[in-house]
Amino acid sequence: MADKFDEATQKELNTFLETAQAQARLQSTISTLTSTCWDKCITGTPSTRFSRGEESCLANCVERFLDTSIYLVGRLEEQRNQAGASS
Repeated sequence: MADKFDEATQKELNTFLETAQAQARLQSTISTLTSTCWDKCITGTPSTRFSRGEESCLANCVERFLDTSIYLVGRLEEQRNQAGASS
């Protein structure tokens, strides 16, 4: 089906699909982050405010999650670049 489109349309479709896939990955990451940190940090029944300990735990959990994600993306990029350089 993609053969029926001219080059400009194919490029636009690819860009659209890449953007949609990136948005889906972001939503998935946010969902995982929320679930993981909530389960780890919220120990009681939530009220109108988090306790000081819960608030601190959530902040630390999010920071660790983001640090780990950034580290993993960096390592994957390094590996991809090394694989591309050796080809």
